[in-house]
Amino acid sequence: MSQHEWHAETLGVRAGGEQTAFGENSEAMFLTSSFVFESAAQAAARFGGKEPGNIYSRFTNPTVTMFQNKLAALEGAEFCVATSSGMSAILACVMGLCSAGDHIVASRSLFGTTAQLFGNILKRWGLETTFVSLSDPEEWRAAVQPNTKLFFVETPSNPLTEICDITALADIAHAAGALLVVDNCFCTPAVQKPLELGADVIVHSATKYIDGQGRCLGGAVLGNKALLEPVYGFLRTAGPTMSAFNAWVFLKGLETLHVRMEAHARSALELAQWLERQPRVERVYYPGLASHPQHALAMRQQKNGGAIVSFDVKGGQPAAWHLIDSTRMISITANLGDAKSTITHPATTTHSRVSAEARAAAGVGDGLIRVAVGLEHVDDLKADLAWLGTTD
Repeated sequence: MSQHEWHAETLGVRAGGEQTAFGENSEAMFLTSSFVFESAAQAAARFGGKEPGNIYSRFTNPTVTMFQNKLAALEGAEFCVATSSGMSAILACVMGLCSAGDHIVASRSLFGTTAQLFGNILKRWGLETTFVSLSDPEEWRAAVQPNTKLFFVETPSNPLTEICDITALADIAHAAGALLVVDNCFCTPAVQKPLELGADVIVHSATKYIDGQGRCLGGAVLGNKALLEPVYGFLRTAGPTMSAFNAWVFLKGLETLHVRMEAHARSALELAQWLERQPRVERVYYPGLASHPQHALAMRQQKNGGAIVSFDVKGGQPAAWHLIDSTRMISITANLGDAKSTITHPATTTHSRVSAEARAAAGVGDGLIRVAVGLEHVDDLKADLAWLGTTD
């Protein structure tokens, strides 16, 4: 049976690996800055692109290559460019695919730092971004300009778990001669396959569920090899490089990705259903709930609802902070994708540098809490959030 016939779970364990002469069963970690050539002629051939092989770990390293190949196999992508963080993956994608004077259409429902990148930093380099509703395809269509180069979405979004119709947006983008880039960080290929739905490029923060235990920073850009050559060229020149050590950690994370995402989602659904019954909770945002406005769409695009549950508490910021401070087990941190459940107040953390007006437009209110459900027993999570069930 060839690799192309393997199930996704098998790809996560077996794809991309290469053995050295020592015959190791676990992928080797190549902690070296450079590689030695057999001759001056071979060095020239490598640098000139006439012979494949490793040159310098800023842009070629065997451990990083194995991670790239494994993640590409899981996403059904031809090519993967690994980077030093999720944000550097987004930056490399835009720098590789866009030029000064190009226009980007992006969702209003973005991670706060991503919104800052598109709304402020890229603007200084002549890239203009129009922000639209994630879930309304007509707003995307109306925002198209003659110089539109990219559509950029997170689906589900951070932190409200809004869902976009990937196929519909891909059709609109392609009709305009633009590319659709999907941040698949929340779902991972274990839950959602954007390329199969029409997307052109996927970006990841490998820091999250691909690692799965909150250890390392990393990112990735995936898609067609010819399309991503400029992204690789940006990495080679600018150097937002994934370390070999981090790549090795992510390789180990990918081996358990499918079983972890199933466990995360199972507990997240149960917790979301419990939250809907608590008197101090105003509204729950989770794609796996029938009450979610894009529930049917989410269940067509995703294998499950994922691991992120957000909810509004009655009483605004004081109540939200009180809940967070009342927890004794859940980690108070803005990171997600860990085996440990985490809790954060987006308005004053992940979205604190976004203007109050932009937060309001994105639906990030003062009473909003985001929980990234980990691998603890769900009853213990409920017990840690028990204040929500009180009325006095």
